[in-house]
Amino acid sequence: MIPMLDPRLLRAFVAIADQQSFTSAAARLNMTQSTISQQLARLEQAVGHALIDRAARPVLPTPAGERLLGYARRILALQDEATGLLADPAGTTAVRIGVPDDIVTPDMARVFAAFSEAHRETRLDVTTGLSRELTRRYRNGEFDIIVVKEHNAAADCRASFPEPMAWFESAVVERQWPDPVPLVSFPPGGLYRDEMFARIEQEQRRWYIAFTGSSLSGVLVAIEAGMGISLLPRRSTSGRQVRIHRALGDEQPMAASLYAWEATGPISRLVADMAEVLSRRSKAPSA
Repeated sequence: MIPMLDPRLLRAFVAIADQQSFTSAAARLNMTQSTISQQLARLEQAVGHALIDRAARPVLPTPAGERLLGYARRILALQDEATGLLADPAGTTAVRIGVPDDIVTPDMARVFAAFSEAHRETRLDVTTGLSRELTRRYRNGEFDIIVVKEHNAAADCRASFPEPMAWFESAVVERQWPDPVPLVSFPPGGLYRDEMFARIEQEQRRWYIAFTGSSLSGVLVAIEAGMGISLLPRRSTSGRQVRIHRALGDEQPMAASLYAWEATGPISRLVADMAEVLSRRSKAPSA
């Protein structure tokens, strides 16, 4: 009869074989040396063979131990995988993605949905936010993939596409914009906010903040209502009741850049599909 192999005993055996020392193995598993010795003895009794040559220096697996070692590693790996699946039914691996509001187009959302359907063992965690904050969190290891707006792409970006910019005003509320000019803005730290301030001061215009919104939707609603003007990506205003405010002239484009720490296996396909959506977006007509 084949004995049942207790994973706790197998883990002790693998630790001793890896560390080639009872003392080091006990420390690795946070137990006493006598406890790990007892666990090995119980496993040896269960299988009917000596598994570690205690007389060797350093201690080494016996021939029977060598035969069992590979199976023991596989059993423990399967146990860890099963435990993870039961603890997290939505998937054992999370892919954390950060993107600006206007990047979550129907095409991009379909890419995320298709990946989730094809890779049920992986959980997508998509967060929208401001580009500078997304970049900071990515560099700190809090995101696996990001798309951000920036002046110039960094050397480690996977792909980058032009992001045309323009000033916008309401298309339904006729207003003149004498000084001080009311501005519709994102919160402090936003890339567009800082660029907007720099540009309007370059024009030597006086200004004040009439509305601050944390979402693109809120900013666009305020512009549509005639609360002020704002500097935004041209592609972010499709279908909205806004028009280009030309009094301040043309703006230099920014970049929409894609970054990913890993680009192997299924993640490589996800990154490629995201890049394809950004490429099509860059070729579409803008305001």
